[in-house]
Amino acid sequence: MNDSKSLLSKIAKTVRDIPRSGIRDFFEIVSSREDVISLGIGEPDFVTPWHIREAAARALERGATSYTSNLGLLSLRRGISKYVENKTGIGYRPENEVLVTVGVSEGLDLAIRALIEPGDEVLYHEPSYVSYNPLIQFAHGVPVAIQTKKENGFRLTRAELEEHVSPKSKVLLLNYPNNPTGAALSKKDVEEIAAFAIEHDLIVLTDEIYDELTYDREHYSIISVPGMRERTIYLHGFSKAWAMTGFRMGFTCAPPELTEAMMKIHQYTMLCAPILSQEASIEALKHAEKDIVYMKAEYKKRRNYIHASFEEMGIPCIRPDGAFYAFADISKYGMTSQEFALKLLDEQNVACVPGTAFGACGEGFIRCSYATAFDDIKEAMVRIARFIEKL
Repeated sequence: MNDSKSLLSKIAKTVRDIPRSGIRDFFEIVSSREDVISLGIGEPDFVTPWHIREAAARALERGATSYTSNLGLLSLRRGISKYVENKTGIGYRPENEVLVTVGVSEGLDLAIRALIEPGDEVLYHEPSYVSYNPLIQFAHGVPVAIQTKKENGFRLTRAELEEHVSPKSKVLLLNYPNNPTGAALSKKDVEEIAAFAIEHDLIVLTDEIYDELTYDREHYSIISVPGMRERTIYLHGFSKAWAMTGFRMGFTCAPPELTEAMMKIHQYTMLCAPILSQEASIEALKHAEKDIVYMKAEYKKRRNYIHASFEEMGIPCIRPDGAFYAFADISKYGMTSQEFALKLLDEQNVACVPGTAFGACGEGFIRCSYATAFDDIKEAMVRIARFIEKL
């Protein structure tokens, strides 16, 4: 058995049939070019603050090289519990309701696998982060995508949810502030979605990785709605607001029964998150508030500039309320998102992600990350303006 066809036939059909990430495929092309300004990958351009890096270095020097509890260091879980309570007003017991994961990505995977039986439906909204649909399929669940609309600011509504719910619906997956659109929900939006979840007896997974990065309105978590703590897995992490992507640190907060179910999978697959990253995260929770305020102010300045630039060009773009992405409408140029992005890259050396990487309703849009140096954003906007003038 040495030919490619034979090997492919041995791969699980679920894995074989899922396409590679549209973001990663596009940036394979980008990596082969020089002088590219990338507005692509959603990674802060800031280096992790020095005192957080130093905490990891000090932990290494004192010999912190062992496994930790499957749940994570208790001191970190206490810090997470305090942080979440300060943000949302909802407390979680560090002993059995907080789980430290290898990034939010692992937390999502654990939550979905802990809940989904083959054939169970998971409601989620698109455009969405590229992992949601595949993770549901890996658990042999049925992804039910709800297409949000530009005219509604890409906010999920109860009416849209009611159109898609069925007796097989078991889980609702939310991501606000949203990647890729930058959309955020109002308190009223959240309360209406919570009422829907309670009425239909759904478990909610809420990915709030960008909750520190909101610009024009306060973030309101669905766990703050009465009756939602008991049916929600709260997912968060250190990658975005703390600029700690490479540390791969996330966490979940949930009732003990759900935390135990996720921990079972975690202990047999990942065992525990890296101890040095956990030590760094303890420091981040204690002393990084000023760093977050500074980075958020920089993102807001870039957000304002990139949004105004698109509007000046005549490219419609909703003003992002959160995260660090602008979702620009290029549909009037008569090209698919993929064609537009490739042509822009080829002619002006600017990399943006085609909207279709985030679901079918992303067609006609490009995602531009402003987690990029301000001078690079300025030059990218000049190049994009030059590009569309030719069109």
